[in-house]
Amino acid sequence: MKITIEIPDRTFQRAKTLAAAKGITLKQLVTEAVEDKLRRGAERPEMEEPTWMKLCGAFAKSDKMRRETRRIQKVIDREFERIAPRN
Repeated sequence: MKITIEIPDRTFQRAKTLAAAKGITLKQLVTEAVEDKLRRGAERPEMEEPTWMKLCGAFAKSDKMRRETRRIQKVIDREFERIAPRN
């Protein structure tokens, strides 16, 4: 599948350099990176809060706000599981 993405110039240059050093195409490097990220995401325990939530939770002004953040994340997780189930 062909897609268009925008990444920072520095990241793009580093990716091209790494791909060349490994003797693979940029397409292969990006595919490997995405597959690795997906694999690690699938291994994440269900109860573990995402990093962003831990950071936001640290700045939450009350337990109620932290609970609401967790509730929203559960809704997001359910919807993503519905549209892209893990198999």
